Amino acid sequence: MIQDIQQQVESYHNWLKEKTSLRQIEDWIEITTPYLDRHNDYIQIYAKKNSEGFVLTDDGYTITDLEQSGYSLSTSNRRDILKMMTNGFGVKNDGSVLQVQATSENFSLCKHNLVQAILAVNDMFYLSTPGTPNVFYDEVVTWLESARVRYTPKALFIGQTGYNHMFHFIIPKSRRRPERILHTISKPSRATVIPVIHSWADTRATRSPESLAYVMLNDSVKTVPRGVTGALRNYEMSPLLWTRREDAREDLAA
Repeated sequence: MIQDIQQQVESYHNWLKEKTSLRQIEDWIEITTPYLDRHNDYIQIYAKKNSEGFVLTDDGYTITDLEQSGYSLSTSNRRDILKMMTNGFGVKNDGSVLQVQATSENFSLCKHNLVQAILAVNDMFYLSTPGTPNVFYDEVVTWLESARVRYTPKALFIGQTGYNHMFHFIIPKSRRRPERILHTISKPSRATVIPVIHSWADTRATRSPESLAYVMLNDSVKTVPRGVTGALRNYEMSPLLWTRREDAREDLAA
C-alpha cells in the first residue's frame, strides 16, 4: 500500500513539472500551471525575486475577473468569505491582488497554496446572487440537501507532500459508512479530472485507510468520456454520473 501511494505522489510531482511552463516578462516570470479556472483557461501566476526571497502573485486577475463577471465583493459577508478562503492558504489579499511571500525553502508550497487559493476564490462565483444561471456546483448542493446528505463544504486537507488541497464536500463517518470525499466537475475531461486525481493521491495517505472518494461528473449536456471514468477508477475514486445521481443517494446519505 505504501509503495502504491508513493508512486501516485511521485506521479503527481511529475505531472506538475511536465505541465508547468515559464516565460519571462521584464522582471517577472510568468508561470502557467496545469490547473484550470472556471473559464477552462490555465491559471497563470507571476514570480519575482525580492529582498525576502520571492513574491508570487496573480496580478489581480482572479478578483477582477469575478467583479467583471457580475460578482460584487461590496458586502461585508462576501469580503469575510474571501478573507477566510485566502487566509486558509496563507495568501494575502492586497486590494484586488492575491499574493504570497516565499523563500527558497518553501517556494513550491507557497506556489501551490496560491494556485489553490485562486481556485477557491474562483468558486465564489458559484455562490453568486439569485438569478445566476444554474451552476453545476449549486445543483449538487441542492440535491445533497434534498437527499439529506450531511456534509461540510469546501474541505481543506493537507497532503503527504505538505501541500493543501480543497475538495468540494466531506461527508463525515457514520455507523454504517466511512468518511467520504466528494468533488464535482462541471465539464469532465482529461484536463479537469487529472488535478482532482492527483489531489486525492496526495491526500489519501493522510486520511483514514477506510476513507472513500467520489467525483460527481456533469453528463447532462455532454457524455462523459470513457477515459475520464476509467482514470478515476484506476486511482480508486468512484465516478458518479449526474444523470444517475439517485443511484448514489443511499451510499452518500448513510
